[in-house]
Amino acid sequence: MKIHHLRNATMVIETKGKFILVDPMLGKKGTAGPSFTLFRFKPKRNPILDLPKNAMDIVNKTTHCLITHLHPDHLDKTAEEFLKANNTPIICSFKDEKTLRKRGLTVLKTVNYWKQTQFLDGIIEGIPAKHGYGFVAKPMGNVMGFYIHLPNEKSIYLSADTIYTNDVDKILKQYKPEVSVVACGTAQLDIFKPLLMTMEDIINFVKNSPGTVIANHLEAVNHCPTTRKELRTELSKNGLDEKTHIPEDGEVIIVE
Repeated sequence: MKIHHLRNATMVIETKGKFILVDPMLGKKGTAGPSFTLFRFKPKRNPILDLPKNAMDIVNKTTHCLITHLHPDHLDKTAEEFLKANNTPIICSFKDEKTLRKRGLTVLKTVNYWKQTQFLDGIIEGIPAKHGYGFVAKPMGNVMGFYIHLPNEKSIYLSADTIYTNDVDKILKQYKPEVSVVACGTAQLDIFKPLLMTMEDIINFVKNSPGTVIANHLEAVNHCPTTRKELRTELSKNGLDEKTHIPEDGEVIIVE
């Protein structure tokens, strides 16, 4: 298996001739939407940087698309047009099916929480995600993480945009994914508590992960203050840097 990290939460999982595009934000710098903050962090249109030059080479090989939720930094208009033009089969939460079909996208199958669904001769299971601490999680809407186990490949947990919850803890400790992907940007709006894990919870996530951890959702949208450098420093302080990949945009991680 190869994991091509492109930008933010956008990646491609390459496995046995299949290319699974995850949470595609494919637009050029500044085209996905307005700034997510005006006061707490410097306002900038999102995304705040372009895709790496090699990104579309792998995106154009897409055979399936996996969507965790419908925020524009996980599914932008450029990505929607790409998916429609290629009639790409989409796998998503059962809660998002109606909206995606209305947008003209091809939903191949839906996934429910804690229920296994067949996927590429293996299984995919929906894992609850909570997009924020306290009250803000409700208006942020539904999000679904995914646990995927394909034949002769390492199991992978895509935690999606979430804080550390009992459900996250359950997956890490009971399902024991061999690869876990966690959103580390500590996103925050002008008001309310953070939308993603604090550094303390990121450290807790990595400590409790039985296998390799891949950190994403970094340095691509204006409301995510945590940098790769800051994350690397904190992981090193806790002796966790060797088990964690913090890929640069365009980097490929080989999972063996």
